[in-house]
Parts: sequence; C-alpha cells; structure tokens
Amino acid sequence: MKQPAQVATRPNVRFVLFGLMIAMMLAMLDNMIVSTALPRIVFEFGGADHFTWVVTAYVLGTTVSTPIWGKLGDLYGRKTVFLTAVVVFLIGSALCGMSGSGVFGGADTGMTELIAFRAVQGLGAGGLMVGVMAIIGDLVPPRERGRYQGMIAGIMAIAMVAGPLVGGFITDNLSWRWAFYVNLPLGGAALLVLATTMHLPKYRTEHKIDWLGAALLSVGITAIVLVTTWGGNEYDWVSPQILGLAVLAVLALAVFALVERRTPEPILPLSLFANRNFALISVIGFLLGFAMFGAMNFLPLYQQTVQGASATNSGLLLLPLMFGMLVVSLVVGRTITRTGRYRVFPIVGGVVMAAGMGLLSLLDVDTSKTQSSLYMLVLGVGMGFLMQTSMLIAQNSVAQKDLGAASGAATFFRSIGGSFGVSLFGAIFANRLAGSAAGSAFAGSGGEGGAMDLEALKKLTGAMREAVLGGLSDAISHVFFWAVLFTVAVPVLAWFIKEVPLRATNDVPPAGATPEDGAEAALGKAPVA
Repeated sequence: MKQPAQVATRPNVRFVLFGLMIAMMLAMLDNMIVSTALPRIVFEFGGADHFTWVVTAYVLGTTVSTPIWGKLGDLYGRKTVFLTAVVVFLIGSALCGMSGSGVFGGADTGMTELIAFRAVQGLGAGGLMVGVMAIIGDLVPPRERGRYQGMIAGIMAIAMVAGPLVGGFITDNLSWRWAFYVNLPLGGAALLVLATTMHLPKYRTEHKIDWLGAALLSVGITAIVLVTTWGGNEYDWVSPQILGLAVLAVLALAVFALVERRTPEPILPLSLFANRNFALISVIGFLLGFAMFGAMNFLPLYQQTVQGASATNSGLLLLPLMFGMLVVSLVVGRTITRTGRYRVFPIVGGVVMAAGMGLLSLLDVDTSKTQSSLYMLVLGVGMGFLMQTSMLIAQNSVAQKDLGAASGAATFFRSIGGSFGVSLFGAIFANRLAGSAAGSAFAGSGGEGGAMDLEALKKLTGAMREAVLGGLSDAISHVFFWAVLFTVAVPVLAWFIKEVPLRATNDVPPAGATPEDGAEAALGKAPVA
C-alpha cells in the first residue's frame, strides 16, 4: 500500500509550474527544431527514403516509455522519476548532436546513428510529457486544472513557434547539430529549478514494476509501427516480413492483455477503459496525435520544396498554425476553470481540425503563402480546442492513485497516434511520389543514398520544374486528404462524451459516489501543493 512520506505546500505551485513549463518546452522544442533541420540532415547523410524514421524513432521511444514512466511515478513518487527522465533526454540530445561526426562512425553511418540516438532521446521525452501532466494533477484539483493545463498547452504552442524558427536559424547559420545541443542549457535550467523547488509526496510500495507487460507492450507497438512504415514501401503488404510483423503485434498485444489482467500493478490498467469518457478520449487523443505529427512534418517539406522557402522562413510560415493553437488553448483553459464545462470543446475542435485538414489537401504548386497560412490557422484553432481538454477529461475519469497511469495512457495514445501518423503518412507520401517526375529529386539527384538536393530543385526551370514541383505538391496534398478521413471521426466520438462535473478539491468523494459521477479522480485525499 502506498503511503505518502511528505506533502507539498500551496506556495510551491508557481515555482514548480515554471520548472514544468521549461521541461515541456524542452521536449516540444526539440521535435519542432528537428522538423526544419531534417531536409539538411538528409542532404548531408542521404537516405531520404528513411527520413521519417528520424521522427518515428523519437515518437516510438516516447510511446513505449510513457506508460512505464507514469506507473513509476505512481509507485515511487514523481520527483525522482521526472528528474531521471530529464537526464535521459539530455544524454540522448548530446548523442544525437554527435551522430556521424566520427565519434561513433562517419557520415556513412550518420543516419543510422541519429535514428538510434533519437530513440534514446524519445525515451526521456516520454517521461517529461507524462510527468508534467501528472504532477499538475497532484498539485491542483480538476476544476483548476483547465487553467494550468491551458498554460502548458500554450507553452507547447510557443515551443512549436520557436522550434521551427530556432531550427531554421541554426540550420542556416550554424549546424544542424546545434538543433540538439540547444537542449542542454534548457535541460540544465529545468533540473536546477525542479530539484530545488518541487516538493511532492514520496511513496513506498511493496509491488514490483510490471516489466513483462512493459516488454510485451513495447514489442507489440514496435511491430505495428514497422508494419505501417515498411508496408508497401520496403516490402509488399503481403510479404512474409510484413505478415510476420503483423502476427507478432497481435500475439504480443494479446499476451499483454492477459498479463495486465493478472498483475497487481499493471503498466496500463485495463480497468481504466471501463470508463466511457476515458475510452473515448483515448481514441480522440490517438487521432489528435495522428493529425498533429503528420502536419508538423510535411508542412515544412512543402514550404522548403514547392514554395522555395529557406529553413528559417519555413519556420516563420508555420506561425499561423501555432498562433491559432496558442490563443485557443489559453482561452479554452480559462473558460473551463471558470465554468467547469468542457464537453463542447472537443466537439468543436474536431470539426475545425477536420476542416483545416480538408483545406490543406487543396495545396498545389499555385497555392500562395497567404492561402496556406489561412489553412494552417484553421488547423491550429482546431488543435487548440483539443490539446489540454483531452488530458483534463482523461485525468478526471480515474482515481487519484491511478493519475500517473492515466496521464501516461493519455500521452501514450497521442504518441502512438503520432507514430502511426508519421509512418503511414510517410508511406503514402513515398508511394504517391514514386510514380511522379519528382521521384528523382528523392532518389539521388546530386547525392548518394537518396539525398534530397534542395538547391538543385530551386535551379530547375521550365517544364521540368513544373513537373517536379507538381509531383511534390500532389504527394503532400494527398497526405492531408487521407488525414481528413481520420480527423472527421473526432467530433463524432466527442459527441458521446459525458459532461462529468469537475471537482473543486482533491478530497475524498461522498459515500456512494461512482466513477460515472465524476468522483473517480479523488479516491483518497490527494496531497495538494
């Protein structure tokens, strides 16, 4: 049985929040910086047909680790676990910056090294993302979380704005390696602030971590991502490799479900999904991650190739999307805190996000920067309605003792959605591109291993330029067309969410209260900071 060894105090909130905002900035900033640096990395190392793996490895590391980090925090207290995640992230960042530099190997192995080290970095990022949300859940009651989580969502949006700008500046003026090294001072600041100001309960437990469940989950999710990445690209969909991975995924997840039913401290408690709101918001989180990561990774590609923008300018061109997300996240968070109502926001957000994806599917060679900016603004507004609301609903659907597991599960489904999105969108993009005149631009024009020569693209003239850029814009718009088919499900699912009143305290619920009455997040008096 877990026993709190110490209790945080109310004045601690503002200082801890500052440290948490730095940590969230750390995790989000890196992913956005890399998105604008990717074309330059591909040009240096080659391997354009594997460029999405630089992102997929990070997302996959985040995905498989979030349930583990969340449960570790529930069992042993979140401070030590969270600070450990920061250290792992910083180690991964330093290793990424050294990829292909001769420390571990030359440029010929640079892409392989970078992908491997991005996975390490993703393992740490998983702890950052779930830790931030779970710590806020410990510090403040559900009624107040909308405001704080809105601020965190705002920080995420700011990171998305700053990331492409900083990434573009670094790529154009320094070296893409500093896209990773820039994390080190930020991480040092987060460690200092949180180590000295965060005072959370420390727990003692006689239970052991469900390592078997964690291993099975990791194997199953990895196999699924490999199927979506390699299917129709590296191997035929009916090839022995793809069919074997599909069978492995099904078997691993089936055994995982059996293990989780029997272990005393499951990594991902299946009982959470008996709550309708939690089950619905998990699927919505999956679809949100699917759309968000897809947009973030293909919009800079469109801007730098079809629209001819530099890495820095491609970051600036993403500002409308980030602005819409930032403003709406802050407004929605404050509105939820003031009114206690939240059901309408995921419904409206789903409709607007689907509309934004539909508009982006219209991108072509003749689309002006003004038009694409308006399209991105619509998408950002839709995402702003959903970002913090999905986590709030997930946390309000579980017992306080399962807060870390619930936060980890919510982050997990968003991350796995992102992993699926990047993998599946990458496969759709590659397949569409392969049959066009633009295929040669990704098959070694001026470089080896599928290097993408952006300068050569800019020098094309006449019919060849029109054909190549037309093929690129068609492949990218095709990605967003498929994204629409997934995002239209968000408002439909959100319609069935039940509006459960948000509690004003983390106190013990009244006798006879049930999970569907909204008391499930307060079983046992939670320490309030």
